[in-house]
Amino acid sequence: MQPFRTRHSTAAVARSTYWGGVFAMSLGVFALVAAEFMPVSLLTPMATDLHISEGQAGQAISVSGLFALITSLCIAALARRCDRRLLLAALTGLMIVSASITACATSYPLFMLGRAFIGVAIGGFWSLSAAIAMRLVPDEQVPKALAIVNSGNALATVIAAPLGSLLGAMLGWRIAFFCVVPLAAIALVWILFSFPALPGNPGPQGRSKVSLLKRPAVALGMLAVSLFFMGQFSLFTYLRPFLETVTLVGPGTLSGMLLILGIGGFIGTYLIGSVLRNGLRRILVVIPFIMAVLAVALIIWGKNTSVVAILLAAWGLVGTSAPVAWWTWLARTLPDDAESGGGLLVALVQLAIASGAIVGGMLFDSLGYRATFGASAAILLVAAAIAAMAGRASHHSAEAV
Repeated sequence: MQPFRTRHSTAAVARSTYWGGVFAMSLGVFALVAAEFMPVSLLTPMATDLHISEGQAGQAISVSGLFALITSLCIAALARRCDRRLLLAALTGLMIVSASITACATSYPLFMLGRAFIGVAIGGFWSLSAAIAMRLVPDEQVPKALAIVNSGNALATVIAAPLGSLLGAMLGWRIAFFCVVPLAAIALVWILFSFPALPGNPGPQGRSKVSLLKRPAVALGMLAVSLFFMGQFSLFTYLRPFLETVTLVGPGTLSGMLLILGIGGFIGTYLIGSVLRNGLRRILVVIPFIMAVLAVALIIWGKNTSVVAILLAAWGLVGTSAPVAWWTWLARTLPDDAESGGGLLVALVQLAIASGAIVGGMLFDSLGYRATFGASAAILLVAAAIAAMAGRASHHSAEAV
């Protein structure tokens, strides 16, 4: 029984490999992630220009997350009836529309409309990414393709926030947002010219998201990935105030710390593809375990700048590469339902990120950073345990087949 085998995989093996399409998706992901988190580095000038509070401006991320969640739950039904190439191109085009509206917005409602559009693009693009990658390359190359796609995410986390802040200071926040437009336009043209036709399959429909969860391996895996992202973002969201108030770094050192975190993530994303083929189950357990240890280490050595820098590099190395492992898990566990499974995965991750930020924030405000980081470590340890259970369930399912 070969891995990643799908009802389309015979054609996938027989045709040429479309690495150009994989790199086009990576560029699209880079533009998408840059646009998603651009408000973080431009909050104050946006609020001033639109005559709103910084809290209202911060809702730009919340509304994009809401629409990403809704889209991720609905996109699989549309994908069954459409050419995936054209659907992905349409989502990339929506990125251009979103950035243009956001950059030109003269009122708060118009600004939020632009952010809603980027949410739709985020939910659709991420939900389809694994299923499309599985049809662009041979089965044995899927982990490598997913790593390349996710490298766009890793690169965006390295440079998007500092570059957005720099452009905002030099040219204004509107120009910073509009810089997404040419990137998305290049990705759009690249997708149209590098992708083969990827027709839908309106006949036999994939299983519903609820029915997917009836499989123990799927249910446990989805629970593990949800807890992983909840634990990760309950700490990561409050990393800046921790560095400012506990490690006592200045603005320049803070930027350097965040850059170290991003560079570690980029390296980890580059390296993980080579170890996933035969070590996926172990990786899904080891990553949250290591991050739990790092969270505890940050509590113990949080006042030591050098140690914190090393710990953040390690956090980025393993944490940013984790999505590649989970998308590979999805491709192996649900080869014939990757679109429905991808939509479910994206929806759960969006909920987990929001839940982690809320829980971490409540603990940070009431009990301090130690409670927040300790809770993150506890959640990540539970995620590691459930990931191990999911791996055993997948192994037993494979033996049954």
